[in-house]
Amino acid sequence: MLTFDNISYTYHTKEGETTAVKDLSFTVEKGQFVSVIGPSGCGKTTVLSLAAGLLSPSSGEIRRGEGEYGYMLQRDALFPWRTVEQNIFLPLEVKKRNTPEMREKALALAVKYGLKDFLKKTPSQLSGGMRQRVALIRTLASEPEILMLDEPFSALDYQTRLEVCDDVQGIIKGEKKTALLVTHDISEAIALSDKVVVLSQRPARVLAEHIIEFGEGSPKKRRECAEFSATFEVLRKELGI
Repeated sequence: MLTFDNISYTYHTKEGETTAVKDLSFTVEKGQFVSVIGPSGCGKTTVLSLAAGLLSPSSGEIRRGEGEYGYMLQRDALFPWRTVEQNIFLPLEVKKRNTPEMREKALALAVKYGLKDFLKKTPSQLSGGMRQRVALIRTLASEPEILMLDEPFSALDYQTRLEVCDDVQGIIKGEKKTALLVTHDISEAIALSDKVVVLSQRPARVLAEHIIEFGEGSPKKRRECAEFSATFEVLRKELGI
């Protein structure tokens, strides 16, 4: 679905040039949930922007599979004056795909994942976790093939974050979507992912990749596995924390 092949990216400011990413290579296979972690300021969000095509690399090649990309931000970015239903329809309006058929599919998705009784409510009437669920369904409404997740749980308290992680992973896996998550949270990356890519300090390079195969079912259950703590320690040392 997505391949970074020796990608470098340099941005320009008044102070001069800064290389955010250098010779970066990794792949995201169809149906995989891949997390990218790294030190603060290493360029994780730049990697996501490059993956989504919002930035063009200075050198190297990014190969993308067919299909649309959906982007889920740190904040849910729901419009407060629109109902849940109207927020979910927003990408259909923006992409001029607001047909009865697409609206019906979006509503079916909302009902399938527990939003039936909230469709006429406004975001202010929802909990933080429920708002993130709405944001994910909105992202899925336009039927993207791959989801870009930019630390979507960082604004939530710890307990809510655990619950929403289960929600988000369950929905993404249930809909057989591919996902690329950037996060600073090692535990989150291990709990959610099929693969974790570890980046260096800026300019970001791949330090290591880890295939996560232990644990069945939800992220909560994976956190209970004996291998979880050992994997956490390996990643922590790689990040120099």
